[in-house]
Amino acid sequence: MPLDRLAAAGDPQLRRILLYARSRKDPFTAHEVAVALGVHRNVARSRLDRLAEAGFLTVSPERRGGRGGPGAGRPANVYRVTPELEAVEFPDRRLAELIGLLLTKLPARSREKVLREAGEEFGRSLAAAANLKASGNISTGLQRVCEALGSLGFQASVQSLKGDTATLETATCPLRPLVVKRPDASGIDRGMWAGLAERGVRGLTAGLIECETPRCRSVDVPCSVRLSLGLGLQGPSASGGTAT
Repeated sequence: MPLDRLAAAGDPQLRRILLYARSRKDPFTAHEVAVALGVHRNVARSRLDRLAEAGFLTVSPERRGGRGGPGAGRPANVYRVTPELEAVEFPDRRLAELIGLLLTKLPARSREKVLREAGEEFGRSLAAAANLKASGNISTGLQRVCEALGSLGFQASVQSLKGDTATLETATCPLRPLVVKRPDASGIDRGMWAGLAERGVRGLTAGLIECETPRCRSVDVPCSVRLSLGLGLQGPSASGGTAT
């Protein structure tokens, strides 16, 4: 009988490995899990395969280090976090439905502004929960944002930083399951990322950060978060400042 998501998330041994997986920005092997968590490689592989069976991970054979051809050795199974489109809850608390009802109570004229501000506050609260320390360097600060989310069980990584624009990628965005069910709540999600960036990079202001999440509702791909940081209006620069 296949292992379902609820059973996998409820198993302490599997949950420990799942939290490790979701704290990583890169794919990983059973050997890396075994070393990091102090378990036998066969045990790590078995638990990773159970998480893959439950839909939390994907697995594919790959040769690490870019080697190929004769003498390259056998490919290793490499694991990745599966894009998460729905939350695991028991019982189902129907929170997306509740939020949808709250949205209908907001005046249409101010709805987007209220959602954005609520998201910014939520991002700040996540930063506080993860004890995120701001940096004066944008690259370092955004890396810290991703690490802070990883410590809370949400995977994220910096894909690029060019001038005024940063792109993050996350397979397990905290608010993606909500936005999938309630696209009209997407302003909360965009505000959350702005609030996180504000807390990660000293001198940024969430209200001046533009955010787009073009793949949020796409199936089987990680979320892409594009942040326009408003450097012309704010203090830090991509290369300036000293990480602290």
